[in-house]
Amino acid sequence: MSFQREKTDLQKKLHDVPHTPGVYIMRDRLNRVIYVGKARDLRKRLSSYFMPSRARKADIKTRALIDSIWDFDTHDVRNDAEALILEMRLIKDFRPKYNISFKDDKRYLLVKVQMADPLPRFTLTRMKKDDGARYFGPYAHSSALRTTLNWMNRNFGLRVCRPLQPDENDYKHCHNDIIKNCSAPCVARVTQEEYRERIDRACEFLGGKSRDLITALETEMQKVAARLDFERAAELRDMIEDFKTTLKPTRSFERGASMRVASTINPEADLAELQEVLKLDRPPRVMECFDIANIGEAHCVASMVRFKNGVPDNANYRRYRIKIVSGQNDFASMSEVVRRRYSRILLEARAQISDEDADLTQENPLEAMRRLEESENPKSKIQNPKFVRLPDLVIVDGGKGQLSAAMKELQRLGLHELPIIGLAKEHEEIFRPGRSEPIVLNHETGALKLLQRIRDEAHRWANGYHQLLLQRRVQESILDDCPGVSKTRKAALLREFGSVSRLRRASAEEIGAVPGIGKSLGEQITTFLRERSN
Repeated sequence: MSFQREKTDLQKKLHDVPHTPGVYIMRDRLNRVIYVGKARDLRKRLSSYFMPSRARKADIKTRALIDSIWDFDTHDVRNDAEALILEMRLIKDFRPKYNISFKDDKRYLLVKVQMADPLPRFTLTRMKKDDGARYFGPYAHSSALRTTLNWMNRNFGLRVCRPLQPDENDYKHCHNDIIKNCSAPCVARVTQEEYRERIDRACEFLGGKSRDLITALETEMQKVAARLDFERAAELRDMIEDFKTTLKPTRSFERGASMRVASTINPEADLAELQEVLKLDRPPRVMECFDIANIGEAHCVASMVRFKNGVPDNANYRRYRIKIVSGQNDFASMSEVVRRRYSRILLEARAQISDEDADLTQENPLEAMRRLEESENPKSKIQNPKFVRLPDLVIVDGGKGQLSAAMKELQRLGLHELPIIGLAKEHEEIFRPGRSEPIVLNHETGALKLLQRIRDEAHRWANGYHQLLLQRRVQESILDDCPGVSKTRKAALLREFGSVSRLRRASAEEIGAVPGIGKSLGEQITTFLRERSN
């Protein structure tokens, strides 16, 4: 039987909502996120959901949403653009059932300039890469951004042609210099040093550090209006508004601690409550949680996050590529990652035990590790100060199947008494070894919120790794389109440089030195990758 939480007094909670821009999150009776929205005025927008007239006039989907709302959270932001970006980020994280927009992989625009190029230029992109380029954004208003970028290129005389280093042949087919839109560094109308000064000034403008140009345009608008040329004045006014919209400071809201809804207020109290709920011998000050992530049969990965004293211990997070299991098999994957984690801890501990404590290798592994952790006798301590202790509680993301798979591996390692639980996400049920019925806690309890936080953190860490591997695979596929690069040569390049990102940063000579590549193909690959980086 699933647990239904008590419904929040929504009207009473509305009194604490500010009249500010922000994003709101709707939750159902199982505390699941069912809708994410944004508003210029949070109080007014949320109040509209709970007006009787709204429910009567709304369509079927909206009425179903209103009937499902059990609670809500809000996040204040500084302006509408930030609200739009945060709304998109939260929808991608939670994927609520009543949201349609932003569930795809659409991203906001960024402005990129590769300062390592001989003659840099500004381009638009939706993906930020680790390629040494300078990025500005993200920008929520694409039309305002394009207007700003076009004006900036013309005003500073920056090139917009595609060749990495245009020559006189390219210049013959380009009219931007003729109409005074480009300073033509390709034919030395300005030197490279002068052109780079223009790029630097443009970067200052795009970064919001130079307001002189906007002030000059405002002055010109007033002069034009005084001459009764209202059409030109309106054009300048719209242009200035686009500039201000583009240059307004906006946070990017990357996934991280600041993006997650607060899930615990008092870690010490939550730990004590969790100890009582699970009947543990000691507070679970060190907890480790495992999660499996896969899409299809490619790049099945796992994560292990570690919490210490109720808060994330980021330095001890681990991520794994599943090596032995083929296809989608969460149970077998969980077995593999649990075995790899704790067999390594035990092996490293045994290897570091001093000669005087050699007899400890014959002890029960859990008892030996606990005694080594707590002993005050220097002769009994492991010599490596980076000794990794066993956790007080192991958590697996899943129900009985995942829990059973993890338990079998712990038993094979002799860790029969190591506390372990499974947390099933659908109804937030806590499964324990040897118990058929799960524990179902009130969603307001600190113990459950603490478990949810570590589980969600493991999920985030696994998905992040999965996306990283998929991104690498997409990048590696770029080489398939490069003329002259066969599968054998592609493998040799990736074996030598490790990734396409590092290959982009390599010189033509370094690439040509790879066996089977050569100088000519090395130069061709370098040119190909630079052109494809835009």
